Amino acid sequence: TTKTSLPKTPDPAAEFGQWAYDFSDPDGPQLGTVAVPGMSSVYETEDPVVLIGEHTHLGVQLPDEIKDPVDLIVLVDRARNYFAERKFLVMELEENPGMISIGAFSSFEEFPSTAKIMGHVTLVQIPWLPSMQKKKSGFMEEDQLF
Repeated sequence: TTKTSLPKTPDPAAEFGQWAYDFSDPDGPQLGTVAVPGMSSVYETEDPVVLIGEHTHLGVQLPDEIKDPVDLIVLVDRARNYFAERKFLVMELEENPGMISIGAFSSFEEFPSTAKIMGHVTLVQIPWLPSMQKKKSGFMEEDQLF
C-alpha cells in the first residue's frame, strides 16, 4: 500500500559520509540491508553477512583526533569457515559461547584450539570522517580540488 511503501515522514538522513541503521526490536533478530562497493572481493563472497563493530574493538587505527568510537562495517564470508594464514577470521571461542572474536594468525599453531571458525573477513569499511578531509597545501594546483 502507499501508506506503508511511501510514508509521509521519512527517517532522517544520516550525516554526509556516514551510515544510519535502526534496530527497532533489540530482542529480535538484527537484520537489514547494507550497500557495499562493487569490487571483486565483495563479488567473490559466497555467503555474505555484515557485522557492525567499533574501531577500538577491531583494532583499526584511526587518526589521533578521533576520540569517540567509530562504527565500521565488516563483511564476512561464512562459506570460508576454514583456517588460512594471515587472514582475518571470525571465531566463536568455546569459553565464550555466543560471542564472536576476530583475529589473524601467522600459523595454525597460534590459532586457539577452542575456537570454531565462523568465516573470513572480506572487507572492512570505514565511514568518511571530517578528519579525513584533505587540508589546503598552499599550492594552487593542489588546492583547486577544493
